[in-house]
Amino acid sequence: MTTVSDTSVLDGIRWQKEEYKVAEQDNGMLTQADFFALLTQELANQDPTKPVDNNEMISQMTAFSTTDGVQKLNDSFDGFASSMTSSQALQASSLVGRSVLVEDNVFGMAEGEAVKGKLVSDQAASNVNIYVENIAGEVIQTVPVGNTQAGGHSFTWNGLKSDGEPADAGAYRFRIVGLVEGKASELEAQTYRKVDSVTLAGTGGNIMLNLNGGSAMALTDIVEVSEGGS
Repeated sequence: MTTVSDTSVLDGIRWQKEEYKVAEQDNGMLTQADFFALLTQELANQDPTKPVDNNEMISQMTAFSTTDGVQKLNDSFDGFASSMTSSQALQASSLVGRSVLVEDNVFGMAEGEAVKGKLVSDQAASNVNIYVENIAGEVIQTVPVGNTQAGGHSFTWNGLKSDGEPADAGAYRFRIVGLVEGKASELEAQTYRKVDSVTLAGTGGNIMLNLNGGSAMALTDIVEVSEGGS
């Protein structure tokens, strides 16, 4: 190892580091100090016979202050948006393993698994039936409901087919039909789905919930969160 005995060169390096500072990056923005420096020069070099009009000077100062204020407001909103995104990400991660209600009547299930859903209607209906259909559109189970009032009504399918045997694992859907004002109508069916994982930067920057059955739903599209898994 070489020992340096003459430190005069090192002293010079330390002195240069203290003497010269790295210039701040010029982002091309006119700062408040720059504006007042220009205004001072303008006043110092004005024609004494034609001084700057007070109203014009005030107008310039007002315009700059407004622009500066808008920039600071934009910076504040950027920080607020970033904070909101972090908060949503934390909220979404806490949903893993829980059930959420989505506006989708298609769902995936394991063999013999019970599935919860909700019937939604803005009008009363009669002779309501819930049909469980497989991916081929075949009705494997029919659940008679009868009459319903306007609003939301929860229900649970026990996962059994009409012959009493457990339905195979796979994709299914609920189709709800009833009479509304004497006319046959298809009512909205929503399903509770278990959240398997969360994608924090999905399409368009949305936070996406990856649901059982292989589908995904934006966090903003979730209707309701259940206390436990489905």
